[in-house]
Amino acid sequence: MTRREAPDDTLCPVAHSTSLIGDKWSILVVRELLLGQSRFQDLQAQTGATSQMLAARLKRLEADGLVAREAYSERPRRYAYRLTEKGAHLKPVILALRAWGEQWCKPQAGQPATLMFHRTCGSELELDGHCPSCGLIPPWTEMGGRPSEAWAEERQRRAEAFADHRRPAQD
Repeated sequence: MTRREAPDDTLCPVAHSTSLIGDKWSILVVRELLLGQSRFQDLQAQTGATSQMLAARLKRLEADGLVAREAYSERPRRYAYRLTEKGAHLKPVILALRAWGEQWCKPQAGQPATLMFHRTCGSELELDGHCPSCGLIPPWTEMGGRPSEAWAEERQRRAEAFADHRRPAQD
């Protein structure tokens, strides 16, 4: 898969940014890498991407300098993936998509999928990033998060279903 090129006739940063990260699969891969996933099979289980789709996105993200891969096994050769500094700076974008999705795309009664915290004081952040204890909106570098109990269970079920699907059938 080749990288989509931003139009040469525009200075628009949105056009240039979306040429790098403007599709569902790339955004979900970045989300998973931000959550600490690093292995191909874990990325595949949590994004739902086919192996071909995931491999193509990882190659493109690597070529664009957003992702780096490092071998962790020689036989068979396997890689772990991590965000580069350029890729890690997408965290505010992912946080903005999270906040928008929580407000506009889910049932009102549902709890947030991810609980965000201010690392400095430990308080849970409001959806807009506001810290009720400090009265600040901390910079994204001072924010941490973890899946809610419900989303953690969903992720566990997805990982187990993926693992079960990959196991050879027993006679």
